[in-house]
Amino acid sequence: MGSLSAPPSTQRITWKGLLLTASLLNFWNPPTTAQVMIEAQPPKISEGKDVLLHVHNLPQNLTGYIWYKGQMTDHYHYITSYVVDNQIIISGPAYTGRETVYSNASLLIQNVTQEDTGSYTLHIIKRGDETTGVTGHFTVTLHLETPKPSISSSNLNPREAMEVVKLTCDPETPDASYLWWMNGQNLPVTPRLQLSKTNRTLFLYGVTKYISGPYECEIRNPVSASRSDPVTLNLLHGPDLPSIYPSFANYRSGDNLSLSCFADSNPPAQYSWTINGMFQLSGQKLSIPHITTKHRGLYACSVRNSATGKESSRTITVKVSAPSGTGRLPGLNPLE
Repeated sequence: MGSLSAPPSTQRITWKGLLLTASLLNFWNPPTTAQVMIEAQPPKISEGKDVLLHVHNLPQNLTGYIWYKGQMTDHYHYITSYVVDNQIIISGPAYTGRETVYSNASLLIQNVTQEDTGSYTLHIIKRGDETTGVTGHFTVTLHLETPKPSISSSNLNPREAMEVVKLTCDPETPDASYLWWMNGQNLPVTPRLQLSKTNRTLFLYGVTKYISGPYECEIRNPVSASRSDPVTLNLLHGPDLPSIYPSFANYRSGDNLSLSCFADSNPPAQYSWTINGMFQLSGQKLSIPHITTKHRGLYACSVRNSATGKESSRTITVKVSAPSGTGRLPGLNPLE
């Protein structure tokens, strides 16, 4: 806060009963050429902190100065004054016990509260010049510690590329700014992501897996910042085109056939199998022990997502060769 002159310690006199106060009040006039400046250190404060109203360019040859709460210079708003010759501090009706005036006219306010915010007026009285008075104003802007935000969603389970989702950073906080992150990074530039005018709300137009999150928001003011827990949307998507394993489909008669089907889907897809167009069973796996040539044909895995209403399928051709060693001479059986 810079160097300060020690506050006078000789005596503190209440406003009532001291005629000096009345005599000082007689000599206030609007400022002329004096360039007195009042600087708050720090300029933005949170509740419970201390602020110093530091006075720059204080004139010489002073008899005293007076601090007021607000811009009214009546005795109801009178905080404290200082008489230079006697080093006397005079407390007024607006004095709360948390104000300390220094010999360089600076005023320290400790443990500030919401009621302390506003403007402060300093009157300076020069010796031997009843026509010179200087008034300065400064507004203390009080910022509270930001609360930990949370993200609310209009729909935590959107269908892929079909719905608009609105994410809101709560609570609404006066004099605060809002910031957003996706996957721990700044929001990507894409038409699918749009912020409201205040940045408090984020709109997702047609959610895909690439913008499903996690999302975080931050509330920030000049004295503090707080970030939310991450939120990831439960994207309802798929099913994608399924894959059948193993991908080869050449068997010999007597082998065991075992096929598996998988498709990316949320919620998990429903699976069914057909052989040559005839339904066989439901489930991801199809097993047939000791297959024969009659099991040749077109095998299809079909998948369906009941949440998105989408379906997809994939087919493979299964070939089964006749067993060797049947006792026939090569070329005598035209069917083999």
